[in-house]
Amino acid sequence: MSTSTLSVPRRRTQLLARAADYGELTKPRISVLVLATVAVSSFVARWGQPELVPLLHALIGTGLVAASASALNQWREWRTDQLMERTWERPVPAGRLTPREVLGFGTVLVVAGLVHLVLTTGWAPAGWAAITWVIYVGWYTPLKRVTAWNTAVGAVAGALPVLIGWSAVQGRLDVRAAALLLILFLWQFPHFMAIAWIYRRDYARAGLRMATVVDPSGRRAGVQAVLGALALLPVSFVPALSVPQPAAYLCLALLLGAAQLACAVVFLLRRDDGSARRLLRASLVYLPCLLMLLTWLPLS
Repeated sequence: MSTSTLSVPRRRTQLLARAADYGELTKPRISVLVLATVAVSSFVARWGQPELVPLLHALIGTGLVAASASALNQWREWRTDQLMERTWERPVPAGRLTPREVLGFGTVLVVAGLVHLVLTTGWAPAGWAAITWVIYVGWYTPLKRVTAWNTAVGAVAGALPVLIGWSAVQGRLDVRAAALLLILFLWQFPHFMAIAWIYRRDYARAGLRMATVVDPSGRRAGVQAVLGALALLPVSFVPALSVPQPAAYLCLALLLGAAQLACAVVFLLRRDDGSARRLLRASLVYLPCLLMLLTWLPLS
């Protein structure tokens, strides 16, 4: 077999590996959550009967903007990523992609995403997407090295996709939109406080001022987790006030919220890896289940 014949599969392997690195830049799991938020908010906004074409365009445009935000987050943080075990193998700190390549990739994605949103869904969804992108890339990312309140800023960016989906289907902003926005905002405190504890040594080594680094005892993180989980309980009930038969939703929302709150309280009391991981798992169960309930609610 000739050298040129051998080089074909080698080049194919290299291209696939490079594509995988670019895919990793987009943080697919975060993008899926963002897109689920957009979809659920548009569904709730139209009382269970969303316009599918605007929703599809909203998902495409938002997906591009979210992918850009994740990529440029890694572009800005690649030096600190080199110092943390959980991130040092990412494409830029590992040397598989250059910062310039990532900057170009992220720039193309955000421009393409915003243009797509403007042309297909209008200025309002594009505006909310742009604001979300600016908060995440321009504020949240650099604030990690400055203040432990970076989590609150990041939580704002995490909640704003609600307004992208809502405005994309021309839903009238009401108390349901406000409640869904608050649900996404508050949920991030128990979720990210658990992560901050689990990776506290990594964050400290990289000089990132997370709550568990500023207060190594974990009490500050535990209090924020409990307060976030506690506030979620009444806020999660609000969408049920606008439907005729809310009993089943209220019972399930109460069960989910109480379980997450219990895990947050245990974390505050124990402040160890085991309780943090249980809280993290509880938060990962809570949000998808509640979003599914909110999707079902308008049909009840």
